[in-house]
Amino acid sequence: MPKMSPVPDEVSQGFWDACNEGRLVVQSCNACSWLQHPPRPECYNCGSTDSVWREMSGRGKIHGYCTMYDSRIRALQEHQPFIIAVIELEDAPEIKMFSHLPGTPVDDNVPVGATVEVVYEDTKGSDQKVAEWKVVS
Repeated sequence: MPKMSPVPDEVSQGFWDACNEGRLVVQSCNACSWLQHPPRPECYNCGSTDSVWREMSGRGKIHGYCTMYDSRIRALQEHQPFIIAVIELEDAPEIKMFSHLPGTPVDDNVPVGATVEVVYEDTKGSDQKVAEWKVVS
């Protein structure tokens, strides 16, 4: 399934740069230590604009999923059906990310609770990599 290329902005650039380096990072607030994703200009918890990028382990588990049979995004329609999974980070369970679970069959047996690891996949028409997740157990 082709990956659409994101358009980084000044807030998200650090996240996308880390993806290109094969690292998973989330924002960490210097004022209250709140971890957040997706990137925002201010801390969701305290409103501070002082944050740094904190590297994560790249492991997580499948929190839940759905199967997309009728996407409104034209670039994805030829790849239907496909999985949209919610991934809970191992070292920051409050953070959830989305994945298509590359390599996982589209059926009713997506292993909710299974361990996953981040992989970085190329995007169509760009040098930008995106974080995806693969089942490891």
